[in-house]
Amino acid sequence: MGGGGGSIGGPIVPSVKSGLPEPSTEIPAPASIPPHPSHAPPSDFAAVEVKLKEEDQELAETDKDMLCPICMQIIKDAFLTSCGHSFCYLCIVTHLQNKNDCPSCASYLTTNQIFPNFLLNKLLMKASARHIAQHSSPTEHLRQALQQGCDVSVKEVDILLVLLSEKKRKMEQEEAETNLQIMREFLHSLRKQKLEELNEIQNDLQYIKEDINAVERQRLELHRAREKYSVKLRMLSDDPHNVRSSWPSLMDKRNSSNMSNGNSVQSQFWKGGRGDVKAPVTVTSQLGQKKDGFSGGDSHNSQHGVAVARKRRVHAQFNDLQECYLNKRRYWARHSQKQEEKNSNHLQREGFHSGLKDFQSVLSSFTRYSRLRVVAELRHGDLFHSTNIVSSIEFDRDDELFATAGVSRRIKVFDFASVVNEQEDVQCPIVEMPTRSKLSCLSWNKYTKSHIASSDYEGIVTVWDVNTRHSIMEYEEHEKRAWSVDFSPTEPTMLVSGSDDCKVKIWCTKQEASALNIDMKANICSVKYNPGSSYHIAVGSADHHIHYYDLRNISQPLHVFSGHRKAVSYVKFISNTELASASTDNTLRLWDVKDNIPLRAFRGHTNEKNFVGLTVTNDYIACGSETNEVFVYHKDISRPAAWHRFSSETNEGGGEDPGSYFISAVCWKSNSPTMLTANSQGTIKVLVLAA
Repeated sequence: MGGGGGSIGGPIVPSVKSGLPEPSTEIPAPASIPPHPSHAPPSDFAAVEVKLKEEDQELAETDKDMLCPICMQIIKDAFLTSCGHSFCYLCIVTHLQNKNDCPSCASYLTTNQIFPNFLLNKLLMKASARHIAQHSSPTEHLRQALQQGCDVSVKEVDILLVLLSEKKRKMEQEEAETNLQIMREFLHSLRKQKLEELNEIQNDLQYIKEDINAVERQRLELHRAREKYSVKLRMLSDDPHNVRSSWPSLMDKRNSSNMSNGNSVQSQFWKGGRGDVKAPVTVTSQLGQKKDGFSGGDSHNSQHGVAVARKRRVHAQFNDLQECYLNKRRYWARHSQKQEEKNSNHLQREGFHSGLKDFQSVLSSFTRYSRLRVVAELRHGDLFHSTNIVSSIEFDRDDELFATAGVSRRIKVFDFASVVNEQEDVQCPIVEMPTRSKLSCLSWNKYTKSHIASSDYEGIVTVWDVNTRHSIMEYEEHEKRAWSVDFSPTEPTMLVSGSDDCKVKIWCTKQEASALNIDMKANICSVKYNPGSSYHIAVGSADHHIHYYDLRNISQPLHVFSGHRKAVSYVKFISNTELASASTDNTLRLWDVKDNIPLRAFRGHTNEKNFVGLTVTNDYIACGSETNEVFVYHKDISRPAAWHRFSSETNEGGGEDPGSYFISAVCWKSNSPTMLTANSQGTIKVLVLAA
């Protein structure tokens, strides 16, 4: 309404006063209201609709002339000024308390020069009555008529009551029918959903039944093989000729020391002969000792204990393992049904379905380990720097050396074997290279063993030669802190970096300038090459997303993975198709970059503000936590498989809160359960997964 008033552009009331039509012609009485379109004959419906539109438009124009120039609303309690303008009484009185002029024409005006506008008030009342008559419901008309005391006979009242009762009954029936229809649709939807769930459960039960049969067949085959082996052993012990002929052949498979032991056993056996009772006892005990080395005695007890522990881990993570099993079983049922039909006989002969075989691998690797054991520990402290945060720790190409970097402005290279074998609190690095700024990330060249790249807080990307301890190339195009750098696994001369300047840059060690530049809208926290391609990179960004690019076409990413609720701090490839990511939303996530789908979310660690590290291997993902703990996840299970807390024994002064430390860097050794970890206190530990 304010917009309509604004378009008037001048005083409103004078036009109403000078040219206001008579009520009998321009503002019809309520009795002259045209019938509602629903009561008009079908043939006249269009004409009635057009007439109603014209009258509504005319009424809208009239309403514009009845707006108060001050509040731009329909005038209430109209008062006329000596200069001929009408306003709401409260509006004009309030205005004259501050100024002595007319709001419309600026003529001199006081409160003694305003008077009630009875005519306009009457017109407004009629317009309001007409508006109510046009827009009020039949019930409102009836209520007004009864309130105004219209003459109605008892018979007419009875007729109205009958009509109202019939109308009420009809409405109740319609409402009941609607409710039943809604209930019917709900029950049908529920039935459909439960049938789908039942069908899924029946399919799952069928899968479980098939797999139980397959496992039982496999166990039966193993049992038969063991029985067959036991029979052969008994035959050998009962028949001296077979023992004489077969025992040396068995011993040939062992080393020379074992052969000498075997000869002594054989000589003791032949001394007694078959009739000697004592000789077989000696032989049995020594054979038993040999057997204990594989499956008997203490070894048997230890294996039994390991089996019990693994069963406990299964029950502790039963829900996650159940979900993993069903997902894998359903996946293979969907994607390999035709192949299973063609190779059904083969599957029966092998005994294991593809999904079960896949899950068996997960179950075996997941239950194998339950804790992290400390193998070695060293201090990364620097006498000249009180802050010892290790921002990055990385193994070299052959896993013989590892390098550390952080806020101490030094790259330190250690010999891994020396750290593990020489148990000393402080290990001296074999190479140490000073830098101009604090370092954020390291990356070893996958081909040239001595080359390592670093990124620092000034945005400089540097390629170093560890042998000469000097830089080979320095790239200074980033305008802000560079968080991440990575050498291409397939193209040794190429590397990628990401920075707070929202740029991803591709570098070549054969040229000084960047080879490619990708401008993004948010800070870059992490970059990583796909291990199977020199053209594909993953970018973790502060916009909560992971951008997957093909460098041959950087106009837009191939995929954008959404799921994290905060900045993506790390991205790491487990394989050519599996990408792990870490975020400050307390989660890790696993993605399929080939099919562009999320696979799993991992929760258990704490990460809300710091870079706590991320590392991956074939089946496991490890990360740090702001609780000064290292967490290890199996890539198919959402809950942690193992964890280790760093102690704060080195905090001798006790001035700092031990809870303020956090894990700052982690790195797996290739194809190994061994891992390097470091925290913000400068402590480095070599951890290994253990049962």
